[in-house]
Amino acid sequence: MTAIAAERPRERRTFRLREATWRVLLFLLVLAALWGLWEGYRWLWMREHWTWPFVVDDTSMPHIHDFLRALFEVTRPGGPLLISDLLKAAAFTAREAAVGFAMGAVGGFALGVLLAHFRVLQRGLLPYVVASQTIPILVIAPMVVVYLGSRGVPAWFSVSVIAAFLTFFPVTINTIRGLQSADRRALELMRSYAAGRWRVLWKLRFPAALPYIFAALKVSATASIVGAVIGELPSSIQDGLGGQILNYSQYYTIQPRGLWATNVIAALLGIAFFLVVLLAEKLVVRRAPENVA
Repeated sequence: MTAIAAERPRERRTFRLREATWRVLLFLLVLAALWGLWEGYRWLWMREHWTWPFVVDDTSMPHIHDFLRALFEVTRPGGPLLISDLLKAAAFTAREAAVGFAMGAVGGFALGVLLAHFRVLQRGLLPYVVASQTIPILVIAPMVVVYLGSRGVPAWFSVSVIAAFLTFFPVTINTIRGLQSADRRALELMRSYAAGRWRVLWKLRFPAALPYIFAALKVSATASIVGAVIGELPSSIQDGLGGQILNYSQYYTIQPRGLWATNVIAALLGIAFFLVVLLAEKLVVRRAPENVA
């Protein structure tokens, strides 16, 4: 029995290693396929001189290796590499997005709990919550920056508020849906034991809502990056990715590689936020009461 028990952890480690290796290989395979599709599309459209849906040239669709190589070139004589500037900008934007993500997640969860417990408030407020997301963020961003700036709020925090605005909605909706998904038989059992509302929330409703909440957090993680980048434009912040995008867009027609390289870093930052939430989900949901039992 002891030998069998010792073999099981070893088998699990081997299985996890094989699974991780397969995921890495699959990721590289998909990346290579996308690279091939990009280059193949570019080659075919340029060779046949097709113009639909857009004209393909070195500006609209440069070689992938060109703008990846641009990351390791200097931006000015004696200056740092482009990737160094962009990583600093990404760190600045990440701080804004992280603060906004935290505010939006906490606020969205609290609002979701409130609306899930009080149906009258849900019927009265939920339409306005939905309507708030129909307003283009490009319209809201300047108003938020100007208003909070007149109150002496730092510009970077105004950007975080914009990121929070894009974060709270998915969290609110999924929290309501998750809290209402609890097993009714378990709910009736807890009520039969005179469990209070907060105990039912913490012991039953919240664990049941975790998959829904983390699904919303994955969406909100990438949305917070978008909100931060957009919020940097009207706030005249030059230290983040929004400032870098605005700067390189001025030279796009003659030097498109800088803007494409900036987009790559912004995409990688969004992926990093997504992976952090994914890791947190694996740690939290695995240790939820119903999975530990």
